Amino acid sequence: MSYELIAGVDLGSNSFRVQVGRIVGDQIHPLDTLRETVRLGSGLTREKLLDHASQQRAIAALRRFGERLRGFAPDAVRAVTTDAMRVARNAPLVLLQAEAALGFPIEIIGGREEARLIFIGAANALPAASHRRLVVDIGGGSTEFIIGEGTEPVLMESLFMGGISYRHRFFPDGKVDKKRLYAAEVSAAREVEAIVVDYQRRGWGEAVGSSGSAQEIATLLEMNDLNPQGVSGISREGLAGLRQLLIRAGSAEALNLKGMRADRCLILPGAIAIMSAVFAELGLERMTYSDGALPLGVLYDLLGRFAHHDTRDATVVQFMQRYQVDETQVRRVERTALLLLGQMIKLDDVAHENDVHFLRWAVSLHEIGVSVAHGQFHKHGAYILGHADMSGFSKRDQARLALLVLGQRGKLQKLAAMPAGDPNWRLLFCLRLAALLHRARDDQPLPEMSVREAADGFELDLPARWQAGNPITATALADEVLVWRRIGITLKIGTVPRDRVLQLERLQKS
Repeated sequence: MSYELIAGVDLGSNSFRVQVGRIVGDQIHPLDTLRETVRLGSGLTREKLLDHASQQRAIAALRRFGERLRGFAPDAVRAVTTDAMRVARNAPLVLLQAEAALGFPIEIIGGREEARLIFIGAANALPAASHRRLVVDIGGGSTEFIIGEGTEPVLMESLFMGGISYRHRFFPDGKVDKKRLYAAEVSAAREVEAIVVDYQRRGWGEAVGSSGSAQEIATLLEMNDLNPQGVSGISREGLAGLRQLLIRAGSAEALNLKGMRADRCLILPGAIAIMSAVFAELGLERMTYSDGALPLGVLYDLLGRFAHHDTRDATVVQFMQRYQVDETQVRRVERTALLLLGQMIKLDDVAHENDVHFLRWAVSLHEIGVSVAHGQFHKHGAYILGHADMSGFSKRDQARLALLVLGQRGKLQKLAAMPAGDPNWRLLFCLRLAALLHRARDDQPLPEMSVREAADGFELDLPARWQAGNPITATALADEVLVWRRIGITLKIGTVPRDRVLQLERLQKS
């Protein structure tokens, strides 16, 4: 699958952005960028609910974005949302409206996944370098810190501090004085202090700022000659000078500086406080700026999926290694699960590509909970997958994997809320049956099997002779019939007619 044009959508806590790029070889040429100041984070109430006004601003912006993306293939657009949606308790309901307005699915991503994508975007917008880079991205609700080599991040962290959240906490009326700014800086310093040792131990040769806050600060310093002569970007001296000018003005709105943008006044005091703390705690003297950030990182990550360099595949392999998964058993179960699924859908059909990926990943990870404890290992595995940092996976992706791993054994009433017709039922059936048939963990060949999807459930045919010769498995299959019946889904297990066995054998040989 390949596309000429792809798009990345970043729904941040302060602004929403769309970046459209053209794929040329293994590079992306940015063609168009849209940006709207939505201030989603400003709409979070004390109860962590997004208020009606912020929802309406978001929906209106997404409708405009949707117009620009009209005609794009579903797989050519990836939309992600960050801190405000991670925090909001009503995010699921808001997302339904947001996806309808945009016309594409929207993924809530975790802080470290956000950090990974930011680094990829920043690094691809900068000249190649042999040294490590430290990238700092101050957003509306969180600040990401990443050390990486080339275009690969090696150390990532997301801290709960941002320009909007600090505005509400320290400058609610917009007024800035020495005491308030110092309090904000101390708060940010405490957050950064927790990562200083690890980051300084890893080391870097260049510090880079990305996204709007770093760009705004760099622009103000350069256009108003606040940096030392010949120095561009953000300098310690220039930042200290801007800090003093802000205190003297009493508010960002009162700052009379070249390059000052009215739509950034809300976020600027918090961003200056956080950046000052970053410079102080990490011992920085200078920071350059990269135009690339989260949207460009999303584009390059999307490009990797098209080129079969999907970060999610690498993450699954890492988890298998970390939790010492029995790879031989995984391959047994995967082979059988795909054999079953392939009798119900076309595995090479683009429409089913995502389902095939998720079945493979779920099989690869279905026993990671054994490393915690064998008893209830499916529950341990589901918890890990639902809560771990998994590069490339959105929160929704992780929830789907957790659901499949949780449902691989035991009662299915725990999943009864899943609607009838959901493709996950089909994947669960294949995973459960494959795991059951390979419970002995040996390489004894399985019989020829025939499986069909019926209106009220599934139908499985196995040779009568094999069932008679494997009474333990036959009993387990009978129990499985009861498990599905309890949630209103029929599983019929019959025998394969002799002519059908011969037909299946011929298909297998061909």
